[in-house]
Parts: sequence; C-alpha cells; structure tokens
Amino acid sequence: MRISVIGCGYLGAVHAAAMASLGHEVVGIDVDERKIDALRAGRAPFFEPGLPELLLEAGDAGGLTFSTDIAAVAGARVHFVCVGTPQMKGEFRADMRYVDASVTSLLPHLQPGDVVVGKSTVPVGTAERLAEQIAPTGATLIWNPEFLREGFAVEDTLHPDRFVYGLPTDEAGVVTAAGEAAKALLDEVYATPLSDGTPLVVTDYPTAQLVKVAANSFLATKISFINAMAELCEATGGDVTQLADAIGYDVRIGRKFLNAGLGFGGGCLPKDIRAFMARAGELGVDQALTFLREVDSINGRRRERMVELAREVCEGTLVGKRVAVLGATFKPNSDDIRDSPALAVADMLDKAGAHVVVTDPQGIENARAARPELHYAENVLDAVRDADVVLLGTEWAQYRELDPDALAGVVAGRHILDGRNVLDPARWRAAGWTYRALGRP
Repeated sequence: MRISVIGCGYLGAVHAAAMASLGHEVVGIDVDERKIDALRAGRAPFFEPGLPELLLEAGDAGGLTFSTDIAAVAGARVHFVCVGTPQMKGEFRADMRYVDASVTSLLPHLQPGDVVVGKSTVPVGTAERLAEQIAPTGATLIWNPEFLREGFAVEDTLHPDRFVYGLPTDEAGVVTAAGEAAKALLDEVYATPLSDGTPLVVTDYPTAQLVKVAANSFLATKISFINAMAELCEATGGDVTQLADAIGYDVRIGRKFLNAGLGFGGGCLPKDIRAFMARAGELGVDQALTFLREVDSINGRRRERMVELAREVCEGTLVGKRVAVLGATFKPNSDDIRDSPALAVADMLDKAGAHVVVTDPQGIENARAARPELHYAENVLDAVRDADVVLLGTEWAQYRELDPDALAGVVAGRHILDGRNVLDPARWRAAGWTYRALGRP
C-alpha cells in the first residue's frame, strides 16, 4: 500500500522506515529541508539504535522516499500524522499548531475512502475536531496513539505490545460504516504485526486519545512514588532499592519503573502530564488530576536533592569544586536532552559555583548547543580528571560498568554520586570511594 507520514521527527522517521520495511510504499513529509536531506541520504537526524540500518535498507529497496512538498502524498491511501505537540511556553497546555497545520495541508490532497491516522499525543477532544475538518473530503480519521520508548523505537514499531484504534461512532456508540472501512484499511497496513498476535483494542475517539496520556501519567506516578519513598528512606536511614525489591515482588505492583534516582525527563512524560492537567482543567475536572502536580513536584525535588548531596560531600560548598557529570541525555541509548535530569543537575551545579564537566556517548553536541556555559569532555577519563566529585546522571551501560579502581588514579577526590542507583556501593567503597545515592544510607 502507498502511505504517507506527515512529520519526520522522532516518531515519524521511525514509523516511515518501519512501514517501508513491512513492504509498503512510504513517502515521508517534513518542512525541515536539512532533516529531509539527511533522511534521503539514509542518515538518521537523531540517535536511535537500528534506525540507520532500517533507513538504508528501505531506501535501497526503493520503498521509502522523503519530500518537503505535501503534494508528494498523492496516491497514498493512508496518511499518518506524526508531528510533535510540545508544551506551550509559559503554560502547561500542548501546542497544537503543528498538528493543525499538518491536517490543514493534507485536506486538498485527500480522496474519498482515504484514512488519516493520528499518532501524535494530543489533548482529548482533538480527534473529534479534526474529524469534522476531514469529513467533507470523504476521508475518515482514526486515532492510533504511539507507545514508543526511545532507544527501542524500531522494535516497538515493528513488534508493538498493543494497537489502539479510536474509530468514529454514532450516537449509540456503534462504529460507523466509514469507521469499519477505515479499520479494514489500517488492519492491512499493520497486517504483519497483527498476524503475529499483537493485541488490538478498538474503541472510540475519546478513549483512544486518553490511553497515551493515561499510560504516561501512570508511569510518571510510579517513578515519583518510589522517589517519594526515597525521601522517607533518607529521613529514616532506610534503603529505597531494597524497599523497591521487596514491594516489587507483589504482582499487583511489579518491580519495573520502581527505580529511585533523578527521576524522569525527556520529550514525553513531563509535558504529557502537564498537558493532561491543563486539559482536565478546561473540562472542569481538574480535581481528578491534582495528584499529578505532586508527581511533577517530587520529580523536580530529586534534582535539587542531588545538588545538596554534592554540596555535602564537598564539605558545604560547591564554589570552585570540579564536578564530572556522566550523562547528558534523559535516558541511555538516545541523544535526546529534552528535560534531561542529568543536564538539569549539571546546570544547577554550575550556578552553585562548581566547575562542571559533562560527558555523554551520544548527547554532547545537543547538550553543548543547549548549555554552552558548561564544559564538555569526549570520554569518561577526560571528564573525571582532577574531579572532586563524580556524578552518574544517565545510566549508560558503559557508566554502570566503570572500574572504580581505574578511576581512582585520575580524580582529585574519591566521591561518587549515583544518581540512578545502578552502581554497586560495596564495590566502590572497597576501592576507597565515598558512595552516596538518593534514598540509600
């Protein structure tokens, strides 16, 4: 099938390449010429494991093209809208300009029977509004939220853990004939993963839009819950990692996402829970989500507490101290620094008077562009040389496997701050280091 993907950022580029690898003829559309040029050359404009190989394979096979001209969607039967919905400056609301512009640009090129598939994370009510705009063309809107994890996006697209279709329904809540026809077409696009047994949830527009923000809000709540327990552990001498292990054996709770530390960041969880709160306020049900304000607050407090720990091991002052921060991205296997806890802590340390040196396997250039006032090193040894404190901010595998004996010979002070609770305290202490972590004695 010929399909189009509108928006070739993180979501769209991965989706386009994955759909082409499934055998479809795909055209990706974006207004950013540099991004399109890179994708045409088979280069991913951001770091995502497996994506460069997928782009080259699909490009060589001739099933994947890219353009800045929306007219290139001609002949496509299914159009995926994959543009971003960033947080509006000075507000919690999602900025819907890019979604609205994408749909508006598509309208002249839609034919009766076409399907527009919304994948962007949007405030509930958006699909209904866009469906009204699309209706005069004879095309049908399906809301099909994405559930990608950065670092695993290719796998999550080709082998998702579920599909959700939000279909148009009549006043009785029954899927319309146009909705059934659109579903059949989208089933054809996803035929391979569906045949592999991927669960499919068919629902209405409101539910499909709520699924993604509800999922992200739950994950954020779980992370902030264990970080709240870390605060209590610090006050009582408890060990939050052992606490998490113990409660994680309860199948109703589970151990995943119970990792205390610097908390969550990135381009999804923070802005999605804030947009969810804003939309709840617009709908008059803001009390239902007031707990998310505390979730957000706990997340921010952990960053501040890490700066306090650094000050403690530096005997009360950070002025003139050299601090090495290992990690700039918000998570490993990514070059994404959006709302990165590690980079936020580095910035706070710098403002407190420390000489901060940041290193990261993939995110240095993005970090340097965002925080030019910090210092950067290409590798760990250069970053920690003569450091008074070493802070692990992003749990890259190579940082988790560092040899404390090897680092001891190049630092000025053997103080390690484990911002992700992933290092072995006994091993570091045996090598003569002071080990400190959030929520651990």
